[in-house]
Amino acid sequence: MDERAALELLADRLPSAGDDAAVVDGLVVTTDMLHEATDFPAGTTRETAGWRAVGASLSDVAAMGADPVAAVAAYAAPAFDADELSAFLDGATGVCEAVGCEYVGGDLDEHDEFTVATTAIGRTDDPVPRSGAEPGEEVCVTGTLGRSAAAFRLFEREAVERANYLYRFTPRVAAGRALGPHATAMMDSSDGLARSLHQLAEASGCGFDVEYDALPVDESVREVASDSADERALATTFGEDFELVCTLPETAVEEVQGSLDCSLTRIGMVTEAGIEMDREALADEGWTHGR
Repeated sequence: MDERAALELLADRLPSAGDDAAVVDGLVVTTDMLHEATDFPAGTTRETAGWRAVGASLSDVAAMGADPVAAVAAYAAPAFDADELSAFLDGATGVCEAVGCEYVGGDLDEHDEFTVATTAIGRTDDPVPRSGAEPGEEVCVTGTLGRSAAAFRLFEREAVERANYLYRFTPRVAAGRALGPHATAMMDSSDGLARSLHQLAEASGCGFDVEYDALPVDESVREVASDSADERALATTFGEDFELVCTLPETAVEEVQGSLDCSLTRIGMVTEAGIEMDREALADEGWTHGR
């Protein structure tokens, strides 16, 4: 059973699941687990790992249009090293400070592989689900796509300083708050743009028509891509970007753009059915744990 099949099995037993975070009495709660083998390439510093692990959960809070309150992490490694623990804490507290919440601790354990499990809590009275997109609306993304894919390539090339820089990201909390009152559906792009569109389409019962040339591809992708097909894959299916993918009424897009702390790019339209890019079917491909 792969990850997608496992999620479908769980969804059958947890009907309230399916968005980036659970909503309980005005609180949003989310949890993530990252492993050295799949999520932290050789050369990833412990500071980057702390930033990225906690940031992944804060990104889920952002996707619900919520205000982050606090985050915790369970840190497991074959041995405890004072410098590594301190660096991890620098990253975990740093990403929380960047979005205006507090890192409040967690748990330590020994494990044969460096592994981090994180939980973040946020607050909102009006969460944005994945299920409200309507035909005729615009589909937009924040920031740029492919930054993490470029980081992976640079780790492979041992350009670790630049790779660590690209691998740290600021969760789009401020953008999520600004988009919240206007967005009809929203999620983060941690599984990649293509898979995110499929997930939004499934939740909303709609389709999408997007154009590749409209995508805000990060300039670092072009630095590492071997050709145009490789660039396209890195930007659309690699995943781990943690940008927001959302749908908005056409009249709201320009209004929202002026209030964001990052770019917001229109990449296409919501349609009745089918997910297409450049008038061709867009495959449901994206990040898979254990890749």
